[in-house]
Amino acid sequence: MADGSPVSHRRDPVKSSVGNVAAQRRRQNAVTVGKERRESLVRAKRLCRVGPSGDGDVPVEENDMITDEGEFLLEAQTSSAVEDLKSAVVYQGKGAMQKRVNALRELRRLLSKSDFPPVEAALKAGAIPMLVQCLSFGSPDEQLLEAAWCLTNIAAGKPEETKALLPALPLLVAHLGEKSSLPVAEQCAWALGNVAGEGEELRNVLLSQGALPPLARMMLPNKGSTVRTATWALSNLIKGPDPKAATELIKVDGVLDAILRHLRKSDEELVTEVAWVVVYLSALSNFATGVLVKSDVLLLLVERLATSNSLQLLIPVLRSLGNLVAGDSHTTSTVLVPGHEITDGVIKVLVKCLKSEHRVLKKEASWVLSNIAAGSVEHKQLIYSSEAVPLLLRLLSTAPFDIRKEVAYVLGNLCVAPIAGEGKPNLIQEHLVSLVQRGCLSGFIDLVRSADIEAARLGLQFMELVLRGMPNGDGPKLVEQEDGIDAMERYQFHENEDLRNMANGLVDKYFGEDYGMNE
Repeated sequence: MADGSPVSHRRDPVKSSVGNVAAQRRRQNAVTVGKERRESLVRAKRLCRVGPSGDGDVPVEENDMITDEGEFLLEAQTSSAVEDLKSAVVYQGKGAMQKRVNALRELRRLLSKSDFPPVEAALKAGAIPMLVQCLSFGSPDEQLLEAAWCLTNIAAGKPEETKALLPALPLLVAHLGEKSSLPVAEQCAWALGNVAGEGEELRNVLLSQGALPPLARMMLPNKGSTVRTATWALSNLIKGPDPKAATELIKVDGVLDAILRHLRKSDEELVTEVAWVVVYLSALSNFATGVLVKSDVLLLLVERLATSNSLQLLIPVLRSLGNLVAGDSHTTSTVLVPGHEITDGVIKVLVKCLKSEHRVLKKEASWVLSNIAAGSVEHKQLIYSSEAVPLLLRLLSTAPFDIRKEVAYVLGNLCVAPIAGEGKPNLIQEHLVSLVQRGCLSGFIDLVRSADIEAARLGLQFMELVLRGMPNGDGPKLVEQEDGIDAMERYQFHENEDLRNMANGLVDKYFGEDYGMNE
């Protein structure tokens, strides 16, 4: 695998085929997490209501809701404002510069007035060519700032509206340079972040136009809204699925040091944005993951998880941690050495997340634990002897389905020893017996009854462990008591050949004609 190619987000030797499916699913989740990431927490596109310099003459709270009549009026005002801007752009008389700034400010005010700005009206009236003209080099900062602000909110619109910014992109990138004032550079970064948040096609355009290096340089200072905005824009720019941008970013001089410094010292708002950058670096690029693993990133992530209660921060920090321990087994063994303080710290913060009221933290923590549990016998014993197990057992029976499936991977992995190549995994009987005695079998059989193919396969694999591995041949009796035979017989004529063969094979082997004869 090439250095920059996506990391295989390993999990599970319960059976190798499941591990491969889970790896693909997790990698896809990392690439498409932009949608999840921004739904209720931080939007992939951000409307600019107050500018980088703190100015803004639009009363935000009063204008969030707008009636149909108000919307019609706003669109008419926007069309008129674009016409005024056209007149101001061609005007060459006395006070021409102020006339342009005033026209831009009025258009910006209208585009900032509602959560759903009148972008379509602005585009139909021909705003983009005028705004591009107002971005020309040599223009005063006030004009550049207002024009970039208008473009930022247009880019926060629908996909086709965002694509309308294509003619403006070269100038927006150019104004990220060191000769630009910080407010102008930040506003341009904001606009480009919205464009990058739209999708892969526009990200590739921005990368080809050289947007990444100047944004990376803007991330280097210690603090400030400019650093935060540039970091957010970078997280949108590198989120793939091509790993090249992530690999390029980590190679920029000073970026790794900036990531470490921000994770260590910055406020939670900036750390949240930095953590999303780490999510995509570690999800997409082997090279970037290798660089991060050799640094103090893991330690700093654990510290943030231990000390913060901000859901917006905890989600990307936890995902970053998960990506770093979900590389290959060598990486996991290198990063998480049983007995080391950092390893104990990781388990503690994962237990904290399992106890959380937020389902996304429970799910993410379970995924991280499943990858640790897929490691060495020492890693399995570390989890088995921790506070995590009783929490996981409770979640297996009470949590929503998606969390139960992640939890099942952890518990399943605790019961098998690593093996080389294919074949049935070796049992860790002590773990299996204890978990079954504590009531986990019914949770796995519930997964067998689900319509989810991956979950059903996982449930069947755990049933096979029970049937094969419980002492005194008690496995079949235990499975029968939990109506496991009925659950397996549902697959007698199932369309999925793998599940059908697995279930029928278990029924034939353990519940054939001779079953119960000895009794």
